[in-house]
Amino acid sequence: MTDAPVSDAASAHQPGVCAVVVTWQPDIEVLRELLDALSPQVGRIVVVDNATRDPAFRVFCAARTDMMLVASSENHGLAHAINVGIEHARGLPGVSHVLLMDQDSVPEAGMVDALQSALRKCASERVAAVGPCFRDPREAGDAPFVRIRFPVNEKVVCDGQCETVRCDFLISSGCLIPLAVLDDVGGMDGALFIDNVDLDWCFRASAAGYTLHGACAAHLRHSLGETRRYVPGVPRGIVVHSPRRLFYMMRNRVLLYRRAYTPRRWIAQDVPRLVVKFLLFSLLVAPRRKNVRSMLAGLWAGLRGRVTPPPGSA
Repeated sequence: MTDAPVSDAASAHQPGVCAVVVTWQPDIEVLRELLDALSPQVGRIVVVDNATRDPAFRVFCAARTDMMLVASSENHGLAHAINVGIEHARGLPGVSHVLLMDQDSVPEAGMVDALQSALRKCASERVAAVGPCFRDPREAGDAPFVRIRFPVNEKVVCDGQCETVRCDFLISSGCLIPLAVLDDVGGMDGALFIDNVDLDWCFRASAAGYTLHGACAAHLRHSLGETRRYVPGVPRGIVVHSPRRLFYMMRNRVLLYRRAYTPRRWIAQDVPRLVVKFLLFSLLVAPRRKNVRSMLAGLWAGLRGRVTPPPGSA
């Protein structure tokens, strides 16, 4: 941790920051809340949409004057959409940083200013990105920042005495990245489509000699997963995913196992997680047969090093 007073910044405008918001069939009211909270904090907003079919979404976007819509006729995935947004940000005058945002995240006032402040505090290091404290509305407290260890991760919670926390992983939503770092590390891996995209980028950045930091004064509301099912013996319940999503979860984590820059200690501790997830979704979560089929297909694709789509995809 870096000892420093917590920033008491208000919702300051950061003209050099372009927010990249990726959407797919969004809840329009949540998206409205996101854009309303984000607009006063950044210089530009680029919304990259992955083929949303709802006509109300287009009407909503047409009425907004504080954003640029980049619409795709096909869903190419989260990673590809982020890269598209980054390229559009590069073409805007004065933009030096991008802020990545999911459609189901809402920043608190002053989040972007706090991220910029944290980045300046770490100026003596080669910092790849800074990210906010985030809280799932279904949880009682903020999610901890993670340092990858073996056999279990070290989880660090902001204690009010530090402004930044050194960590090994940041979720993409709320992540502030200098464009110069993206020039060096590269963008997101579009072949991964959705799951572990942020984990892969963080591993690449760390392998290139960069550091990652959590900003304790920056706060984000962010929903993890689709729905949650409570089962005996699992107090926090199981975050439920569709069979298609389970395919990507299994395929992508095995693809990461094969990559030279992936920390070996992460692989060693993730393999048991993979086994537990497979058993949970095979035995406890419907539709069990489809879940098993998708997960096995994902594992097989990952073992072969293939980025094939899920079963049944057109």
